[in-house]
Amino acid sequence: MDEVLAFLKESRTYFLATVDADGNPQVRPFGTITKFEDALYIQTGNVKDCFKQMMAHPRVAISAMSASGGEWLRIEADAVQDDRREARVALLDDHPELKGLYSPDDGNCEAIKLVNAKASFCSFTAAPRVVEF
Repeated sequence: MDEVLAFLKESRTYFLATVDADGNPQVRPFGTITKFEDALYIQTGNVKDCFKQMMAHPRVAISAMSASGGEWLRIEADAVQDDRREARVALLDDHPELKGLYSPDDGNCEAIKLVNAKASFCSFTAAPRVVEF
């Protein structure tokens, strides 16, 4: 899991895929990733479509490319809302650039825990390496 965290932080932007109410895939850039209590978390606002989609269809996919472009990471996971203030604080402390948009008690900030995750480290020169957490 720490290697997945390091890869996503180094990539800075990754792409999160969800499914909308009509069953259509939706993909958007994300940047938040935090380790809290031995789990990986992402953050979004509960007024956003992506939050609503994750709550309705929790299985998500994440894709990121290394800064060098030689490797990429693919993750499949279940997105689970963690409504604890401590989780929201951990995310915002790790991503202070979001503090102008969110606060732990604003009623909008959401901490999303990634569970049942399977991460595949891929490249054109080696077989995929899988990590589960």
